[in-house]
Amino acid sequence: MKIEAKNQKLENSKCDALIVNLFEGVTTLSGSTGAVDEALGGLVKNIVKEEGFKGKLGSTLVIRTNGAIPAKKVIVVGLGKKDKFDIVALRKAISASLKCAKREKAKTISSIVEAAKASDLSSTDIGQAIGEISHLGLYSFDKYKSKEKDAPKTEIQSITVIENDSKKIKDLTAGIKRGVAIANAQILARDLVSEPALAATPTRLANVAREVAKKNGLKIKVLDRAACKKLGMGAYLAVSQGSEEPPKFIEIKYTPKGKAKKHIAIIGKGVTFDSGGLSLKPAGSMETMKDDMSGAAAVIGTMSLMKEIQPKVAITMIVAATENMPSGTAIRPGDVVKAMNGKTIEILNTDAEGRVTLADAVSYIVRQKPNEIIDLATLTGACVVALGDTACGVMTNNQAFAERVIKAGNETGERMWQLPLFDEDREKLKSDIADMINTGSKGKSGAQNGAVFIEQYVNDIPWVHIDIAGPSWIDKENEWGPKGPTGVGVRTLINYLTNYA
Repeated sequence: MKIEAKNQKLENSKCDALIVNLFEGVTTLSGSTGAVDEALGGLVKNIVKEEGFKGKLGSTLVIRTNGAIPAKKVIVVGLGKKDKFDIVALRKAISASLKCAKREKAKTISSIVEAAKASDLSSTDIGQAIGEISHLGLYSFDKYKSKEKDAPKTEIQSITVIENDSKKIKDLTAGIKRGVAIANAQILARDLVSEPALAATPTRLANVAREVAKKNGLKIKVLDRAACKKLGMGAYLAVSQGSEEPPKFIEIKYTPKGKAKKHIAIIGKGVTFDSGGLSLKPAGSMETMKDDMSGAAAVIGTMSLMKEIQPKVAITMIVAATENMPSGTAIRPGDVVKAMNGKTIEILNTDAEGRVTLADAVSYIVRQKPNEIIDLATLTGACVVALGDTACGVMTNNQAFAERVIKAGNETGERMWQLPLFDEDREKLKSDIADMINTGSKGKSGAQNGAVFIEQYVNDIPWVHIDIAGPSWIDKENEWGPKGPTGVGVRTLINYLTNYA
C-alpha cells in the first residue's frame, strides 16, 4: 500500500473514494468538505440531511458522485464531538473510513486531515496514526485459506493525504513513514502468533529472530538445551522436558551509535503452545494457546525496527522459547527445580509455567546488570478477569519507571493499568520444602502472584512486568484490526525506547 501526502485540491482528486469528515452536531460544511459539497452542487449536505447522518464517531456515509467530480465515491466519516476529538478519536475515524472504503472495493483513496486541526495534534502524529491504522486496521492473516486463482483483488492500493502547507506535508510524510514501520513490526508479531503452533515452534522463533538480527545488523545468540543446562537453567528446562520440540533460548543485542544512555532488557514469554502440561487445561482453554508466545512475538517485532528507529539506549532482548506439553517425561506437580540463580521452586501446578521459564530468563539477564528490565507475558487468566481484553496489567518494583512505561503505552493506544504488589502476596510464595512455590493462593490475586514470583529474580533492578494475557487476543475487531492476535506491546516498547528511556 502506497501512502503519500500531496498538495492538491481534494475535489479535483481522481480516486475511487474521497474521504471527508464531519463533527457530530455540525450542520455547516466548511473547508475541503464544503469544497467537495460545492463541487457536487450541495449533494453531500442534502444526503447527510436525508439519511439523518449525525457525525457520530466512526459512522460512515457513502455518496456516489455519478461523474460530477473525478472521485467515484465520497465517504463521509463521523468524528464525534468536537470538544472530545483527540488522537484516539482520530484513529477510530481513520479505521472506520478505510474499512468502509475496502467494503466499497476502493483501490485508490484520497483524504483530508483538516479535522485534526481542531485538536493539538501535530502533523507528525497525524501521519503516524494514518500509517499505523492503514496497515493494522486492514490486517488479515489468510495464509492457510484456499484462494481462487482468478478472484479479483479488492485491497486498497494507495492513500493520498491532501495538505496545502509544504511544512505540514514534510511532517506528515515523516509521520507516515514511522507509522508504517511500527505497523510492520506489529504485523510481524501478529503473524508469529497467528501461525499454528505446529509451525511457530521454538526453532521457528529462533530462525525468525536470526532473520531480524541479520536485517538490522544486530548480534544474536541462540542457546540449545545443552548450553542452557550448562548455565544451570533448571527451571526453564523443566518446562521444556515434556515436549519433543527442542527449547531455544534467544538473545538479541542492539548497541546504539555513540555512548548508550542506559541498558534496557526486554523479555518476552515464549511458550509456543501451552497445554498446561500434566495439569492439563480443559479443551476449550487450549484453543488459543498458540498465543502464549505473544510476549516473545512482541519483543522480536520490536527488535525488527532497530535499524529504522535507532534508539539511544542499548537493548538486550531475551526469549526463553519452549512448548509446555504432557508426556512421560513432563515435569510433575510436586517436583522441585532449581533456577539459574540457585533458587529452588516447588512445582504445584504445571500450568503456571510461564513464570518458571521467566525465572531463568530474568536470572540470565540480571548477570549483565541492565539498568531496567521490562517483561511482557501472557501470564495469568486472573489478569483477564480483572481487566478483560481492554488493558494490560502493569506491576513493578519501581514506581517512577512504571509510570513512564504506562504513559508510553497509553499514548500509543495500548492501555495500561497498574495493579499493586503487597508483602502479603510475597508471603504466599513460601514453600514447605523449597524456596518458593510456583502458585499463590488459589483464586486470589492471581496476576500479582505471578508478578511477585518473577520479582524474586530481578535483584532490585528497576523492573516492570506487563501481563498482556487479555489484550494479546481479542474476540471482536476494533480500530486496530480484526479479532485474534493483536501484537500488543510492540507500540508501547517502541514509544518507551525512543521517547521515555
